[in-house]
Amino acid sequence: MTVATPPDSPSPAPQATLPATAALPGAPGSPPDALPPAFEPGRSLTLWVGGLAALGLLLGAMLWQKVNNMQEQLARQSADAQAQSLEARALARQAMALAQETSARAAVLDSRLSEVALQRSQLDELMQSLSRSRDENLVVDIEAALRLAQQQAQLTGSVEPLLAALKSADQRVQRAAQPRLALLQRAIARDIDRVKSSAVSDTPTMLVKLDELIRLADELALANAVGSERQAQGSQKAASAPTWSWWQQGLSLALHEVGSLVRVSRIDAPEAVLLSPEQSFFVRENFKLKLLNARLGLLSRQIESARADLDVAQAALKKYFDGNARKTQAAASLLQQVQLQMRNLQLPRVDDTLAVLTAAAAGR
Repeated sequence: MTVATPPDSPSPAPQATLPATAALPGAPGSPPDALPPAFEPGRSLTLWVGGLAALGLLLGAMLWQKVNNMQEQLARQSADAQAQSLEARALARQAMALAQETSARAAVLDSRLSEVALQRSQLDELMQSLSRSRDENLVVDIEAALRLAQQQAQLTGSVEPLLAALKSADQRVQRAAQPRLALLQRAIARDIDRVKSSAVSDTPTMLVKLDELIRLADELALANAVGSERQAQGSQKAASAPTWSWWQQGLSLALHEVGSLVRVSRIDAPEAVLLSPEQSFFVRENFKLKLLNARLGLLSRQIESARADLDVAQAALKKYFDGNARKTQAAASLLQQVQLQMRNLQLPRVDDTLAVLTAAAAGR
């Protein structure tokens, strides 16, 4: 059997001829199990295609199952996400409410904290004022004691309260034994020496002298008094003269009366000579009032006022009263003594100690 080829194709190679003894499949006389060799490649291809189709179906089924699993998982995750979103919204609302409540509480706490801080500052100030150190308390106590003693000394006119306060302060400073109080101790020692060396007049003695001057005020002779002193001198001469006869006594009396008619004296203050009896009364009363005012000023420790009243009384004594009379001279002597004692009546002060105490209290 020969195979035909197309006319335009090149001449084929010589084909092998089948032997005559080869028979077609199914032909009588061929073996039953033998396959024709021309149809075995097609069958293999069919098998391969079938296997590939089966594999594709298997892969498709597996992919479809995986997609279904992914969809189910995505659905579950979406549901979980939605539930979590709802829960998150609820938690956000709760958090917002809690934040508002916390903000309100924080505002209340801030106000209370400011009140507590103010109270604490006030308490600290109070504690600082109450818990002063021992030295500060000592300084304050000594200063108060010295000022009180100084007032007592001014009221009583004696330096004993002041001296006792200074000695007590010196003992307390020595017991404290603080180096920074050494300056205070030296100042106290100086003031003690000053108080001890000061000469203070005796107030009761001056009061007695003023009372004596007030009593003598009614007995003082005025500058315009006529004949009182001369009559006293004439009576003394007559008492001291020897015993005369009647005509000698009469002659002496007549001469004395004639001599008393004319009086020659020096006039330093014309207004003192021209005083009327009513004015003389007021002069004496004003003189006594000045002495009484000086006495009251001395008792009330108004030294300057008492000195001014004594100066006015001395000027009135020299101006309106007879300076040659013995009582006037005695009154002038007493008045001068009181004035001299009044100069020494100023009590010593403890300014050095008070200055050091003030500096120590100020912390300098």
